Amino acid sequence: MEKRIGAALIVVDDRRAVEQLNIIISKHSNIILGRQGLPLADRSISVISLVLEGTTDEIGAFTGPVGRLKGVAIKSIMLPATSTSNRSNF
Repeated sequence: MEKRIGAALIVVDDRRAVEQLNIIISKHSNIILGRQGLPLADRSISVISLVLEGTTDEIGAFTGPVGRLKGVAIKSIMLPATSTSNRSNF
């Protein structure tokens, strides 16, 4: 299966989920190209943005368990496979 570039935005509104979330992120570190975390104390949430590269199965194996964590929401997008090999699409 072909690798694709994607991104995921994770919102954590229950700090009790952070330990499990970090375990999942570490387990899938092979598909994570970049990570940025922003604590938004005034809103009592944290936002984590990730840039990913992997097959649809690998990315799904990461986003699925994250999405099942209580107090955590995740949304992800993936570029079409042709976008990663043909930079003129940007």
